[in-house]
Order: sequence, then C-alpha cells, then structure tokens
Amino acid sequence: MIKHDYSRQIKVKMKNFLNYILLLIISVGCQSSYKTNTSIKKPNVLVIMVDDLNDNIGILGGHPQAKTPHMDAFAKTATTFTKAYTNAPMCGPSRASLFTGIYPHNSNNYFQKPWYNYEVLANSRTLMEQFQQAGYQVLGSGKIMHHNKKELWSHFEHEADYSPTPFDGEKQVPHPDVPMPFSSIGWVDGSLGPFINLEGRKSANGKPLLWTTGNAKMGFKTMRYINDENRDPTPDEINAQWAAEQIKKLSKKNLDQPFFMAVGFLRPHTPLVAPQKYFDRFPLSELNLAIIKENDIDDTHLQIAYKGDVFTLRFGKEMFEAITKAYGSSELGLKKWTQAYLACVAAVDDNVGQVLNALNKSPLKENTIVILASDHGFHMGEKDYLYKNSLWEESTRIPLIMRIPNVTTPNSKITQTVSLIDIYPTLIELCQLSSETTKNDKGHSLDGKSLQPLLNNQHTGSWENTPALTAVYAGPEYENDPTMQHYALRTNQYRYILYNNGAEELYDHKTDPHEWKNIADSNLKTLNAMRKKLNNAVAPVKLAALSKTKF
Repeated sequence: MIKHDYSRQIKVKMKNFLNYILLLIISVGCQSSYKTNTSIKKPNVLVIMVDDLNDNIGILGGHPQAKTPHMDAFAKTATTFTKAYTNAPMCGPSRASLFTGIYPHNSNNYFQKPWYNYEVLANSRTLMEQFQQAGYQVLGSGKIMHHNKKELWSHFEHEADYSPTPFDGEKQVPHPDVPMPFSSIGWVDGSLGPFINLEGRKSANGKPLLWTTGNAKMGFKTMRYINDENRDPTPDEINAQWAAEQIKKLSKKNLDQPFFMAVGFLRPHTPLVAPQKYFDRFPLSELNLAIIKENDIDDTHLQIAYKGDVFTLRFGKEMFEAITKAYGSSELGLKKWTQAYLACVAAVDDNVGQVLNALNKSPLKENTIVILASDHGFHMGEKDYLYKNSLWEESTRIPLIMRIPNVTTPNSKITQTVSLIDIYPTLIELCQLSSETTKNDKGHSLDGKSLQPLLNNQHTGSWENTPALTAVYAGPEYENDPTMQHYALRTNQYRYILYNNGAEELYDHKTDPHEWKNIADSNLKTLNAMRKKLNNAVAPVKLAALSKTKF
C-alpha cells in the first residue's frame, strides 16, 4: 500500500504557487516598466515659435517695462538659455536652418526664397518628416517654416497670416494714423498702431478702409472691429485657440501614437498692430527707450558692406531715418515703435499663455517636451538701426526656453552659447529618433549638436564650447556663393563679425555688453583667435575675406 505524503505535496504546490505569484509580479512590473520607458522614449513635443521676438521679455530683461507674465511663468517651470542665437537673422533662412538642422553655408539658403528649392534642403528630412517617420502624428498651424509644405504634416490648420491690416478694397495699406515717410515703406514694415474703428476712415486715395485678415493669395476676409470688446479674433488668437483645443482633445484620448505639434505666432512681426488694451499698458509719457549710445554706428562697417536692394543690410538704417522724419525726432519715433512692439509682445504673450495653460491643465504635461523660441531678434534703434538682418547682438539673440520632463530643472538658466541649429539634434536624442536625416546623398547631415548634456548639468556640463554661427545674405550678386556672405561668431565672451569685403568688428561682452566699442584694431590676439574659430566653424567653405588674412 502506497502512503501519500500530503504535507510534502502541499508544500510543493504552495512553493509553485508562490513562484507563480512572484513571476506574475515581476511580469506586471516589467510591463509597467516597459510602458514607463516607452513613455519616456517617446514623449510628445510642443514647439511654440514667436516671430521677430528679441529679448524684450521679462525673463531675459531686455526691456524693463516688458509685460510677459505667461512666458515668464513658463520659464519658472523650465530652463532658459540666456545666450541663444539665430543662425540667420531673417525669417526664411532661420526657420529653414532650424527645422532642417543645416547651416546656411551648407545649403546656400541665406535669404527668403523657398527653402525647398535648394537641392540640399529638398533632399534632407525636416524635423516634421523625421517625427512622422518615427510614428508621430505631426500637427501644425501658423508660421512655422517661412514657406510651408502641407505634406510635411499629418494635419496643418492655418497658413501664416500677417494681418490684420487695413484694406482699401484693392490692396492692404498701412495703419491710417502712421505719417509719411514711414508709412511709405508699406503695409508690413511701415505700419504700427492700435486697432481703431475704421468707419468713415479713408485711404490716401480716398477709398473707404476696413480691417481684413488674409492676403491676396489666400483671399481677404473682413475682420469686424468696433472696439476691443466687440471684434473678431486675430489670426494669432485663432491659432492659439486651435492649439489649445487640439491639446484638450488629445488629452481625452488614449493616444496610440505620440504627437509633435508646432504653433507659430506672427506678432511681434510687423505690422505692429494689436488691440488698444495692449497699447494702453505702455503710455508714451512713461516709456523707456533702449539704451542707445550716440554715434555708436561710427566704428561699425554694416553700411559699407553691401549696396543692394531694400531688403538687405541698409534697410534698418532706412527704417530708422524714416521713423525719425515721420514723427519729427528719433526719440518720439522710437517711442512710437517701442510702444507698438511691446504691445504686440504683450498680445502674443497672452496667446502663448492660452496654449501653455491648456497643456498645464492636462495629463499630457507630464510627458510633453515644450520648446519656446523665436527665429531672430530685432533692433529697437541701437546703432541707428531699426530692423533685423544685422550681425549684432540685438538682431541675433533670441529667446529659447525648454521644459523637458525628468530632465530640466525648474527656473534654471544656462549661460553657455547655443543656437537654433541645436534644437533638431536635441530632439533626436530626447525622443530617440533616427540620427539619419538625409533622403539621399544629395542631402546633408545635421550640423548642430544635442543640448542634452547641458540640460543634464546646467552649471558646468560636458557640452563642448562651440560658438554660435550666424550668416547674413550679401545680395543677389553672390546668390550661390557661401564664401562671399557675411558672418558673425558669438562665444561666451566675444562677438566677431566678418563682412565679405574684409571689414571686421570685435566686441568683448565681459566689458561691453552693448557692443559699443569695436576692438578689432586694438586686440589683435583675440581677433586672430576668432578668425581661426570662424574658419573652423564654416569649414570646408573657405571665406574669401579670410583667405586674404594671415592668422
């Protein structure tokens, strides 16, 4: 008779049961860990582009009276790069460089022609295409690339719209309260002022005026404006509403794929028009102007660098002279400009706030990278210049603020020099996308470097001290010649400028943060070192101006 050892069987079954439970716990834990890791590997991305925004926001301290509570509040949750720069201080080439990750000297895209007409850029994947290839849904609205291609996106809502503008039934015209000769510049750059009720107002040719949105290509649409409380929304407000609604919709879904979303705001790009309430925040009698040194232009070489059409380097000087004549003095003219610019900055700050508030109130916040940037800066009268497209600090420095879950430290600052070219490779690393960005051998690999090492260690970092390189178009005579463009190099301490005629400028930001004194002739040791740095930065391109210099 066989005796059964029931106690032993019970122990064996209990052990097997416990092993099963342990394996189950480990399995669930692994699945949970996998989901978490997947979430970290594939975060959502929100890019907010603000057009022509210089350092006139609170967090950067560019103008003491700037009112940007939403961008400042965002900076308190994020990391601010205090020395961030554009790679081309014009909308077209700057945005093309940012969203392709390719320097202008490697693409020949220096000015405003469509980026996709350049062979190198057409055969390289944009950031949007790279995210699409990685399985992201790619959403956009507003001004992202200067020339948009809808096939880059899973969905694109509204094209860039520089309005509202007064319309005389045939064409867009400047704000009717802007005097000559400034208004003669045109409805874009020669127009500023608050929204007003245009009933009974007529253009210079006697035609009735009305506010419109749109343009000749997309068509015009009347914008109703009685007063600030009784009006239609602006294009920027429409884009902010769209982005906020998209975030709310996405937050309610069980996302089966992450998203890349970009929303582009036009203000403070000209025309500098905004609701009256924003102008009221900056009374002319209380307004401070930028710190401007008399005759600061005298030791610079911008005006002799190129004698070209109105959209080249001399346009900023012409705008400054025109607004001075229009308002009788440079002081009043610049006050009018500064008031309008700060009003438009305050207006776009509310638009940015609407988008960020929608994200911050949603569960998506914990797994969404947010990048706030501008394409380039803008002069406010410094060096008798009122425009972008210079190689000086005011035109090249830009806001760049990043919030990256589990990476950035709230309310932190990074003082290392960086530029927009670094955003693409940074997102490649953060989102673990493919580093192969060329479509074929006619394309070009990424020129920038990932900022993640800096973001992980804001104080010292292992990120190599690479200067920020900026290029300015020298005109149609040198259309496809990277050796004959104008360049600037910004390190943590110095700015070096080389014009294609060999003229040079050198500024020491440690002792001269306003770039008031060109020390190119008095500090030959540093000048020589900066020449070498520029030569290395543009290699293998050999600059004609440098080839005549011994260093």
